[in-house]
Amino acid sequence: MSDKMAEDAREKSIQSSNKKAGHSIVRRIFIAVILGFLAGAGCLALRMQLGNTNPVWESLNSLLFVDITSEAGVNGIGLFYIVGQLFMHALQVAIVPLVLTSLSLALCSLTDPKKLSSIAIKTIITFLCFYAVTAALAATIAYSVKAAGGFTVTLPNGRATELATIDSYNPLSTIIDVVPSNLLSAFSSNNSILAVCFVAIVLGICMSRMGDKVKPLKDVLENLNDIINMCLTFVINRCAPVSIFCMITRGLALYGIEYIRPTLVWMATTIVGCIGLLFIIYPLGILLTTRLNPIPFIRKTAKIALFGAATQSSAATLPLNMKTCMEELGCPEEITSFVMPTGMTVHMNGTTAMQIIAVTFIATAAGIDMTPSMLVVAALISVSCAFGTPPIPAAGTTLVYVVMLGVGLNTPLCMTCYSLVLAMNYLPGMAVMPMNVVGDAATNVIVSFGEDMLDKKKYMSGVSRSYSR
Repeated sequence: MSDKMAEDAREKSIQSSNKKAGHSIVRRIFIAVILGFLAGAGCLALRMQLGNTNPVWESLNSLLFVDITSEAGVNGIGLFYIVGQLFMHALQVAIVPLVLTSLSLALCSLTDPKKLSSIAIKTIITFLCFYAVTAALAATIAYSVKAAGGFTVTLPNGRATELATIDSYNPLSTIIDVVPSNLLSAFSSNNSILAVCFVAIVLGICMSRMGDKVKPLKDVLENLNDIINMCLTFVINRCAPVSIFCMITRGLALYGIEYIRPTLVWMATTIVGCIGLLFIIYPLGILLTTRLNPIPFIRKTAKIALFGAATQSSAATLPLNMKTCMEELGCPEEITSFVMPTGMTVHMNGTTAMQIIAVTFIATAAGIDMTPSMLVVAALISVSCAFGTPPIPAAGTTLVYVVMLGVGLNTPLCMTCYSLVLAMNYLPGMAVMPMNVVGDAATNVIVSFGEDMLDKKKYMSGVSRSYSR
């Protein structure tokens, strides 16, 4: 008993420490954003006052901002550029192993042969249906805002040369690229993310079918995943504030304040879009699949959504989510105990919506036309990323970079826009998390009804007669 109490106390201490660390990094990134905007605005005012050819500005630009890989920066130092690039490369180097390990381990756990049953199959199908609907609606929202000019940036003179275009191609060719012809070549480039996802899915399913035979390989992947998560946690906690300050300062100094408005539009689109999808997708899904009144579901899961928004943690919300499902929504314990932990791991519709909207903003603000075919590819990659999102700080926002690379967004302007997404993710994250946690509860209700195990009286309890029909 004492050992169990000690273990519980240790776990609570770790959770408390992680929560404090999360608040600390959010506070430091917020401070870095404010200071970056102030410093960038000051540098921009100085450039506009002195002119681009003034020796003072040229010296400052050479010391801090110049792209040292370009012809103009051969003799420059570019301290802020170097810091920003090192930060991006530190994230970039972990992309392939992170996707491989997290997605394969998630699939290995999800498709455990001992769990494969009618409940598991219905759970997986419901997850995938919610993913498909969320991705389609999020892409529609993002494309509509983009078409209305909400994400468009008017670049200063002399910066148009940094724009990039994506060559036209048949979107069906993406299907061919999913299956790699060479395993090593797929892992040697961050531009073959869909191929890496395919290999990870096949690996995870095969590992689950082979059971204990592949336990050594599973242990290796788990250890590698832990190492990657620890490295990314260090990079984000220790390096992100300084790097974001440098990138925002450099972006404003060189490109002006044109990015402020589209960044605010991206934040508003993500927040309003996720809240709107929350009240559309899940109630409508319950209505269509169970013919039950969705109003009791909305009322009883409101506290789950608020708790998820406040904590921004699906793990922290899990106990309340399971309690609400069993005691108020009428879901049986045997189904809840499978659906909810599984959903916490692999079912993240809010993350998918956020990534699709973010990538559309990044591309458009960087002067790249985000076509419908590119949105389809982005949706496929975002679903794969959300399915294997690791438990690291700002994990969903960090993996926006994976979706960017999947659609070829790797220009300097794209990196500037990505730094804004990474820096300003806190408020949008408060709208993203409710979609993730409430989606698990909706799936639980649908699967319980499909197994004829939902307590309908308990589900309808607390609802007036006028609403219960």
